Amino acid sequence: MMLAYLPSPSQGVWHLGPVPVRAYALCIIAGIFAAVWLTGRRWAARGGNRDDIADIAVWAVPFGLLGGRLYHVITDPELYFAAGKQPIRALYIWEGGLGIPGAVMLGAVGAWLGCRRRGIKLADFADALAPGLVLAQAIGRWGNYFNQELFGGPTHLPWALRIDAAHRPDDSPGVALYHPTFLYESLWDLGVMALLLLLDRRYGVRRGRLFACYVLAYTAGRAWIEALRIDHANHFLGLRLNDWVSAVLFTGALVYLLATRNKRADDAPMDPAPAAANASGAATDPVRAEDSGKATEETGAEAPDGDDAGPDPAACENPVPEGGVRARAGRDGSGRR
Repeated sequence: MMLAYLPSPSQGVWHLGPVPVRAYALCIIAGIFAAVWLTGRRWAARGGNRDDIADIAVWAVPFGLLGGRLYHVITDPELYFAAGKQPIRALYIWEGGLGIPGAVMLGAVGAWLGCRRRGIKLADFADALAPGLVLAQAIGRWGNYFNQELFGGPTHLPWALRIDAAHRPDDSPGVALYHPTFLYESLWDLGVMALLLLLDRRYGVRRGRLFACYVLAYTAGRAWIEALRIDHANHFLGLRLNDWVSAVLFTGALVYLLATRNKRADDAPMDPAPAAANASGAATDPVRAEDSGKATEETGAEAPDGDDAGPDPAACENPVPEGGVRARAGRDGSGRR
């Protein structure tokens, strides 16, 4: 007799009149808001405009949701298109079924489009996003808890998850306790977030390398969690398709880190895009600022005080490269650091 276990929720959907409110959808939405909030804070700390994040999210979130659903349907087509199934249910995203690899890959396309509109380098945005993205995954995984899905094999551990009879595997209807793989992955994701924040604070990882670290850490955790899961999955050469995708992503991230390991000169903090600075009326062209300073010396005119003063000399010594990257010591005319 088990004296300790995690109970499953009594329900995963509530009704406000005729409108169903699904816990799975609420978890996804909460994760998105958490990611936007954390990414906005990190972007602002790097000298960026927090409005950039909301604008990019308008593109990245729909692409990510579409990519996650497509990945799920493509890797498990028999769930919707086999004989006796209802193909229309492939569109029922609220019932569960989002593949994180697909969400990240197609979401990156949406983020790229948003970054182009704001004049931001995708790699810079990806580094700011990485901790928030894995936080969103940690929150979103609780949707599986409310749906009583994607759990692991039977276990008698004190933290075993009790699954209702209606959601148990057909081959083991009498087994009630299973590994809570949703919880394992959620905790792993929180650990990855803490690791990324530590790496960023201590080493200032930039130019897409922090995002590559996220891919490495997440896929490494996904490997052992997939080994515990017993839900339906298609296999190739004895491995689940998710394992193969994780292996490819892990390898790609590792190759990227190795290929860029000596590019230390690029590790400069972020500043707003030049277009955003120009919109605020700031003098962002260091060459133009230097010429203005020379003209002041020749005419003997005094430089204006306060916010009307020209750029900080430190900013002139470190011109803004194309893409809006500047050393943290510089200020633009709007006072943003």
